[in-house]
Amino acid sequence: MKLRLLLPVILLAVCLFSCKEKNADPKNDTETNEWIYTNMKYWYYWTDHITASPDYSKTPSDFFSSLLYKYDATARPDGDRFSWMQESAKELEASLGGESKTSGMEYKLVYFPANTSNVVGIVLYVIPDSPAAKAGFVRGDVFSSVNGQKMTDSNYSKLLNTQDKTTYTMADIKDGTLKETTTTREVTPIVLQEDPVFFDSVYTIGASKIGYVVYHQFIPEPYQTSNKAYDKKLDAIFSEFKNSSINALVLDLRYNPGGYVSSATNLASLMGKVTANDVFYYKEYNKQVTETSLKKYGESYFYDKFVSKSQNVGSDLKHLVILVSSRTASASELVINGLKPFMTVTLVGGKTVGKNVGSVTISDEKNGIKVGLQPIVSKSLNKDKKSDYHVGFEPDVKVSEGNILYPYGDPRDPLLGEALFQITGTHVTRQLRSARVLAEEANAELSSSISQKAGGSNMFFDR
Repeated sequence: MKLRLLLPVILLAVCLFSCKEKNADPKNDTETNEWIYTNMKYWYYWTDHITASPDYSKTPSDFFSSLLYKYDATARPDGDRFSWMQESAKELEASLGGESKTSGMEYKLVYFPANTSNVVGIVLYVIPDSPAAKAGFVRGDVFSSVNGQKMTDSNYSKLLNTQDKTTYTMADIKDGTLKETTTTREVTPIVLQEDPVFFDSVYTIGASKIGYVVYHQFIPEPYQTSNKAYDKKLDAIFSEFKNSSINALVLDLRYNPGGYVSSATNLASLMGKVTANDVFYYKEYNKQVTETSLKKYGESYFYDKFVSKSQNVGSDLKHLVILVSSRTASASELVINGLKPFMTVTLVGGKTVGKNVGSVTISDEKNGIKVGLQPIVSKSLNKDKKSDYHVGFEPDVKVSEGNILYPYGDPRDPLLGEALFQITGTHVTRQLRSARVLAEEANAELSSSISQKAGGSNMFFDR
């Protein structure tokens, strides 16, 4: 049986339960449900709320859902917003490793004009050499129709939730109005591995030498490899930052929904004013997991320390600014929370998701179980034992990126521009849009493809 602990995004393979030998035939629903119950009863953070008399006649999906301590803003504000089950364990593990069938284009959906049912898509970024990139999509592009149908809040899900060839009709937003063009772009999704280390640059503004890096997901390496290629790419970027003598850093996590805790530890260790003896975060489990793990592994099982990195720039930083949004979650929030006891962290953008809990990937394909589970199993706390961000981190400076997007690294981007201002005290570019317009644009957002990544804002632990 495979087990993977997710805080942001982390995979782990461990045998915890001895499974009865069975033939190669697929499990029926009852057998699958029994397997689900056994694992949930042991691992689930809210195990005390699991019923002692489950209904095994349900479908596995409904059965899994029936065990959850579901979130309710009034009745259960401490409840579960993040556990999920996937019909294919293989697809679950691949997606957590950054591999999925996709066009290579991430976008947000907004009501436009505001206070109508009309929906448009705005491209957030495009994976290089992907079908979307080859079709000509770039950050900031706008599309209003899919397969010849104008998008509304009643049809956008059906139009976009497909892995078939799709035709997008492009549009322009100018002076607050939308104009649909005759330009169409056709894209067929393929299986892609996404490199999460997306963009980096260095700015020299007066006495400030500012490093900037865009990081889209906490993934150490390509799926089914063990070369730590993406972690090493970040190491190389920070080595360049160090050689450039930066004294400020802007970390762009606005589209980062989480990922592997190991990569979060690596990144935090590159920029924190910390030593290898400092605790990055603590993990709090249910009573049964705590007692079992304490006996087996000792106290060190329940915390992770920072690691020593020769590329660390923390001692050189006068400013650390992290760009955040309503899509920033899990491992991203773990980094913020873990660094706060050691240095000033300035957040620019929007309120984050508020995921201070971690999950594990549990699967057992060898014994005929096809589904994969991703239940919440732990809560995360920083060195000071603080974990008070379950409602999200409020930004120190609230800024909306709006609907007119600029290329990464362009100071006209409202979030980056504000970060540079916080560091230098000077606006690099003119601030043209009013606070009222920014608020309207922020309120108009309906959804985002980012929410589908990593199972929807998760973090997990290596084992």
